[in-house]
Amino acid sequence: MAESRIIHGFHAVTARIRQNADSVLEVYVDPQRKDPRARDLLKLAESNGVRVIQVDAKRLDGMAGNARHQGVAARVNAAQKVQHLDDVLDTLTEPALLLVLDGVQDPHNLGACLRSADAFGVHAVIAPKDRAVGINATVEKVACGAAHTVPFITVTNLARTLRELQERDIWVVGMDGEAETALGDVKHSGAIALVLGAEGEGMRRLTRETCDQLARIPMMGSVESLNVSVSTGICLYEARAMRMTGK
Repeated sequence: MAESRIIHGFHAVTARIRQNADSVLEVYVDPQRKDPRARDLLKLAESNGVRVIQVDAKRLDGMAGNARHQGVAARVNAAQKVQHLDDVLDTLTEPALLLVLDGVQDPHNLGACLRSADAFGVHAVIAPKDRAVGINATVEKVACGAAHTVPFITVTNLARTLRELQERDIWVVGMDGEAETALGDVKHSGAIALVLGAEGEGMRRLTRETCDQLARIPMMGSVESLNVSVSTGICLYEARAMRMTGK
C-alpha cells in the first residue's frame, strides 16, 4: 500500500484533486456540511473518480490534529516525484526567478511564501532539508494549491547550491535588514535568486557570505522588521517590476 498522509481544508483538497486527482486516495467530508462549497467538492471528487467517505467532526479533528479542517480532509499519496533543480532550470524559456528560504520553520509562513511564489511566477522555491519546515498539511492549506504548482526543492547544502546557481549566471541577492543597498536599487533584470532567512534569525552566516549582493527593504515606520512571508511578497513584486522595466 502506498505511503499516505492527510491534508485538510477546502483549498488544499480541491487543489489536489484538480491538479493531481490520481494521488488522492480518499476524501473525508463531515455530513453536516451541506452548503454549496461542500456540494461542489463532492461533484469534483465524483467527476474525478475519487472515493468520498462521510465522517463526523470528531474524527476529522483527529485526522487534522485538531487544526481547522473546515469539515473536509483527504488521504493522499505521500510519494513525491523527485525533482532536481537542474530539471527546472534546463527547461526555462525566460531568465530564472528563484526563491530561496534559509530555515523557515513556521508552516504558515512557508505556505504564504509558496502562495506569493505562485502569484509572481517563481520557477522554484529552494530550502534546506534540515532545520526547516517541509510540505505538510498546514502548508498545503495556507498555500491554497501553490504547494502543487511551484516546485519545492530541498537541498542538503544550501551554500553549495547557491554557488551552483552562480555558476549558471544566476545573481544571488540576500535580504538583510542591515544591508547598505535598498532592494529598489538592485539593478538586475536577468536571472535572479532571492534569499530570505528564518523567522527572527535571518540568513545563516555562510548563506549570507555566499550571496552576490545584500539588499534591504526600506522601513519607514517604527517596526524593525517584517514577517518573512510579507517580505517575500514585497521582494518578488520588486523582482518582477525590475524585469518588466528592464532596470
